[in-house]
Amino acid sequence: MAAWQSRFRFQTLFVLIQYFGYLRRNPDDPPEPSLDFQGYNFWLAKLNQFNGNFINAEMVKAFITSGEYRQRFGP
Repeated sequence: MAAWQSRFRFQTLFVLIQYFGYLRRNPDDPPEPSLDFQGYNFWLAKLNQFNGNFINAEMVKAFITSGEYRQRFGP
């Protein structure tokens, strides 16, 4: 597997795991307003923008401070 394929695979799976782990849902399930992977695509693009560096992309922070997460699991 080429390095770019490995990186792409990590990034797509990492975003998916954020949805499963923090929000306990698929990326296109409600309350996703458009049900067309808009949020997933946003986070994948952001992760790609930071070359897979999820810390600099502030992904985990965004998921755990989201209204959806806080409503479900508390402050």
